[in-house]
Amino acid sequence: MAGKAYLVGAGPGAADLLTLRAVRALATCDLVLVDDLVGEGVLEHVGAQARVVRVGKRCGGPSVPQSVTTRILVAAALRGETVVRLKGGDPYLFGRGGEEAEALAEAGVPFEVVPGITAALAAAATSGIPLTHRRLASSVAFASGHGADERPVALDVSAHTLVLYMCQRTLPELAKQLLESGRLPTTPVALVLGATWAGQSVYIGTLAEAAALAGRYAAPDAATPGLAIVGEVVSLAGTLYRLPRPALPLGALGHPSAQVSSCA
Repeated sequence: MAGKAYLVGAGPGAADLLTLRAVRALATCDLVLVDDLVGEGVLEHVGAQARVVRVGKRCGGPSVPQSVTTRILVAAALRGETVVRLKGGDPYLFGRGGEEAEALAEAGVPFEVVPGITAALAAAATSGIPLTHRRLASSVAFASGHGADERPVALDVSAHTLVLYMCQRTLPELAKQLLESGRLPTTPVALVLGATWAGQSVYIGTLAEAAALAGRYAAPDAATPGLAIVGEVVSLAGTLYRLPRPALPLGALGHPSAQVSSCA
């Protein structure tokens, strides 16, 4: 008799942002398949009876193929085990949860999706950048920084605020695409690294400076997750951010007032 699978969103990293439903699933499961970008504190909620298998994926680095992860997930559930597929953020937002849900449904395995706080919401909350604002932005779009072929995607340029996930390598090309579509070079941009993690950093610049911003602060193979927020709402960061925020002149970027902030 088949067990059950849970596709669980671990949130952005901080363990106290887990949902109660996620905690219950982790405490009672037999097997946890965990991504690299899940905060270590999250794993403290895994029950002593459970096996933990790391199935992380890294752009340009050692990775477990998605097909292997899906095969382990389905096979364990078919053996009668309760399996948690634990992934950073939310399973259905750039988490490959849709692909895994399809495989589980096809195999006849009962499953449940447990939502998690996605990185965009965490980055907004911890860097003082509301994604929507009645005066500045009535629409927001989430986009992956690259497609399945690792190349930049075509962006929805109509949204007032754009949140670009996994864009540390492709931000220069994405910024060029936005400029060519008519976005002003002075449009504010925030590069947020490690939202809610110890050492979170926020770097502020403009769309014209995005390539230099990414080149200076965002290594393509960085172990810390990062995203960019593009839009006028970024201008509120200096007003709404309440954690220590020492000024850091960006020199060549031409913004003496630009800031870097850290939660460390």
